[in-house]
Amino acid sequence: MSETDSFIEEVSEEVRRDRLYGMIRRYGWIAVVGVVAIVGGASWNEYNKAQDRAAAQALGDGIMTALEAEDPAARAAALADVSAEGTMAGAVLILQRASELQAAGNNTEAASLLDALASNGDVDAIYRQIAGFKSVLLKGSDMAADERRAVLEGLIQTSSPLRLLAEEQLALIEVEAGDTAAALERLERIAADAEASAGLRRRATQLIVALGGDRSEA
Repeated sequence: MSETDSFIEEVSEEVRRDRLYGMIRRYGWIAVVGVVAIVGGASWNEYNKAQDRAAAQALGDGIMTALEAEDPAARAAALADVSAEGTMAGAVLILQRASELQAAGNNTEAASLLDALASNGDVDAIYRQIAGFKSVLLKGSDMAADERRAVLEGLIQTSSPLRLLAEEQLALIEVEAGDTAAALERLERIAADAEASAGLRRRATQLIVALGGDRSEA
């Protein structure tokens, strides 16, 4: 390579270097902002996870402490003082408190809590369904049969995980109304359902036999 060519190459390299530095000075802040955003986002994500873990641990500790009380009424009162962040945590707390109130014989307040949870549109559907189902069981015959049927049929139509338990309760309502044929038909469907638990299938079979159904099928 001649001295002239070498000189031209060096000049071209300097020009490219100057252009590169110019680009860095002009647009380098974008890369810096990108790095800061990535690092900041990761830090914020870790902070949120730590906050969620702390809140969950605080809720668990609060519930465990409340459940150390000797009688259900005291446990229910202690649970009322436990704070929960988020709708899911609040729903779990309400369901637990309602159970303690029921155990203490305070069915009215327990049903009130369950009904409020069942009608809360901000709560996940499964918690509303559990609350509604537990409320129906708690009220029993104190609740009009048509109202109980409406709640239970709603669980069946939405393909809730409580579907078969709702079917069982509907069969009992049909027995209560004297419609033995409808109850037997429903119970046979429950007993034949692949999703039915062993306990539910056994209860359905026993009730079929008690209602005079086909003993061999049962």
